[in-house]
Order: sequence, then C-alpha cells, then structure tokens
Amino acid sequence: MRRVVCPGSFDPITNGHLDIIGRSARLYDEVTVAVLINVEKSSLFTVDERIEILQTVTKEYPNVKVRKFHGLLVDFCRQNDIPAIVKGIRVVSDFDYELQMAQLNYRLSGVETLFMPTNPEYSFLSSSRVKEIARYGGDVSGLVPDLVHKLLIERLRG
Repeated sequence: MRRVVCPGSFDPITNGHLDIIGRSARLYDEVTVAVLINVEKSSLFTVDERIEILQTVTKEYPNVKVRKFHGLLVDFCRQNDIPAIVKGIRVVSDFDYELQMAQLNYRLSGVETLFMPTNPEYSFLSSSRVKEIARYGGDVSGLVPDLVHKLLIERLRG
C-alpha cells in the first residue's frame, strides 16, 4: 500500500490545502492528513475542531484519514509506516524552506518529501492571510470550504 502524509496546522483549512489533499488522494492508496499540535502557538480553532472540520471536508475521499501529532513529523511517519511527505509549494520562498526541511527529514529518517506545485488559483493563499482578511470583515468565501467560511464568521465576528 502506498502511503503519504500531508502535514500542517490547518488553522483554518483553505481550498489550497484541499487541492493538495485531493490530488494526493488520487495518487496514493492512503493519505494521512496530520494536524500539528503546537502548544506554543495560539490557534483560532482547537486541534479537535480542526480534525473534525478536516474529516467533514475530506469525506469525499475514502482513502483520506485525519490524525493529530506533536513532535517530529518523521517520528509520526515512522510510527505509522508512512514513507513519504507531500508538501504544496506556492512560491520560491516555500521551496527554499521546504527543501531544507526535506533534506533534514531524509537525513534523520530516510522519509522522502515530494513537492506538489499549488494550483495557480491558490498560489497566494495561506491560512494566516485568510484569518486576517476575515478578522477585518473581508470576504473569504471561495478561499475556504463553505463550512470553514461559516465557522470563521461565527468565531471572528460573533
């Protein structure tokens, strides 16, 4: 069975994330979406909320499962027999950072990293930008799944 992990904080999940997850689901037998638990970072949605959202918006992909993790991603991969990481690349600066992480992860564990270019429709999209736009009342519909849009409005605007 060909397994891969799509890691991230997904706070919140964007249509760009969904694009990478969906494309990975078409290429691999099993895709694990790994939600990072980062206790040092203040998040808009709890880890459990993000997991529930991800499970809902990825339900059309029967080969996608959602799990949380903390610590090193390569340890998560080793514990779950996942030989490869898929990372979406939007711009050159993403590549610079992710290449270093990929080389370090390979050195630590032999886990491969595969880079998937982002659909140009989402190349400008990030969770932090979505949160900022939504905080100031901007329209983020079309940038995030409908469920996330609804939850963002509820969370940020009351």
